[in-house]
Amino acid sequence: MRAVIQRAAEAQVVINGTVKGAIQRGLVVLLAVEEADTAEDIGWLSGKIVRLRIFDDEAGVMNLSVQDVQGGILLVSQFTLFASTRKGNRPSYSRSARPEIAIPLYQQFVHRLELDLGKPVQTGEFGAHMLVSLTNDGPVTVIIDSKARE
Repeated sequence: MRAVIQRAAEAQVVINGTVKGAIQRGLVVLLAVEEADTAEDIGWLSGKIVRLRIFDDEAGVMNLSVQDVQGGILLVSQFTLFASTRKGNRPSYSRSARPEIAIPLYQQFVHRLELDLGKPVQTGEFGAHMLVSLTNDGPVTVIIDSKARE
């Protein structure tokens, strides 16, 4: 699994003119699933995200997690995070899991993230055309790949 995590002052995802998910202060997580992902990847990445210390403490040091600041999470599926541009100019997405594999893993990830965060997670809709907007606070953006944890 690969995640791009952005610290946000606010964010929302709109599908067909309707707001599907929205948060105030918190994290926007763009998530890509690959076929080799397992429950171990889900647990490790979810825990890493909710404990990631990228919010400022009273001294202005990034020392607090989304849990510490009682922030929200907006999770959006984005298979293009596994794009390969090695050959030519048209990206290949062969590393991204097919929907029949990716959807159940994405749903398991949402459930685990809610358990780890201790509250509901806002989401987009897997496979839908979404308009995602956010105010990146900082800006702070972190990329985490569950296969590169060592």
